[in-house]
Amino acid sequence: MLEEIYDQLDARLATADADLAARYPGDRPGRQPVHTVYVPADRVTADLPAAWGGLALAALDEHGLPYAPDLDGLVRAKLADEPIEDLRIDFEDGYGRRDDAQEDAHARAAAKFLAEGTTPFSGIRIKCLEADLRRRAVRTLKILLDEMGGVPAGFVVTLPKVTSVAQVEAMVALCAALESTPGELRFEIQIETPQSILGPDGTALVAPMIHASAGRCTALHYGTYDYSASCGIAAAYQAMDHPAADHAKAVMQAAAALTGVRLSDGSTNVMPVGDRTRDAWALHSRLVRRSLERGFYQGWDLHPAQLPTRFAANYAFYREGADEAVTRLDAYLNRTESGFLDEPATARALASYLRRALDCGALDPSDLPFPSTTLEAL
Repeated sequence: MLEEIYDQLDARLATADADLAARYPGDRPGRQPVHTVYVPADRVTADLPAAWGGLALAALDEHGLPYAPDLDGLVRAKLADEPIEDLRIDFEDGYGRRDDAQEDAHARAAAKFLAEGTTPFSGIRIKCLEADLRRRAVRTLKILLDEMGGVPAGFVVTLPKVTSVAQVEAMVALCAALESTPGELRFEIQIETPQSILGPDGTALVAPMIHASAGRCTALHYGTYDYSASCGIAAAYQAMDHPAADHAKAVMQAAAALTGVRLSDGSTNVMPVGDRTRDAWALHSRLVRRSLERGFYQGWDLHPAQLPTRFAANYAFYREGADEAVTRLDAYLNRTESGFLDEPATARALASYLRRALDCGALDPSDLPFPSTTLEAL
């Protein structure tokens, strides 16, 4: 009798089982960058990463440390060796509208730069797919791909101002038309319009957008200022920690959970320059830490002097919690007492936390009492 019941349940749930496996494969493996640096296409120079690292180090020397002294060695080494983890060359708001010849030239120059692979992760932000801009968006992407001769490792296209599932479906078709190898061109969706959070029928469109991407969507990036402005928030109060921002990001987080699509918080437009440097550092450090605590492990940086607080906030976040995470995970693995009743889901979260700590350089594998490969097995 039981075998008959088992077979009936398997048959009844076969479609749902397959749908769950396809739509919710779990977290994407591999390293996630801690930030994305946005640089307008007309400001890209051959020495961009080194130049940003040098400017960040100069800001530290001029204004003093905006973090605990014990982090200084780690931060300075990072700024010297890998100041930019993920670079997005911007052809949208930070770049503006140019004549075709000028944008064509910048697209070719960007392609040459990106082909060099000077950062671990990279890509471009094209203009949106609204009627008046879509031809320029497609033209820029086509020029770039042609000049590069393919899609480099770690390359992604940022699709901004998405207002409908149809635009995501159109982006899938565009990727298929432009790529040389099927499935190689990926994109991230920028969530910066209220329509992506709440569609005209009252549903949260960000979830259908993910599932309409045919597996090409790698991340959701929150756009702080476009979203805030569209919601009618006064300029002085537009910020990553505004309640409207928290609502949008909570919807994004639920929509992306277990899909393999990652999350990135937005930016602050308070730049650490001149007499405002120390106050801007304090704000940036607080916002980065806030994002980390809320499960947004990536964010935007717009100025070289934001790099010290980006990396320091990440190092502090992981180093402060490392001992407890190691103790709890070690106790879980060895079935010993830790003072916590951790279940498999929590063990996976502890492992993910430690993997991220290793990936960003906050911890070294020698800091763990078990092989780092153990983290991948959970």
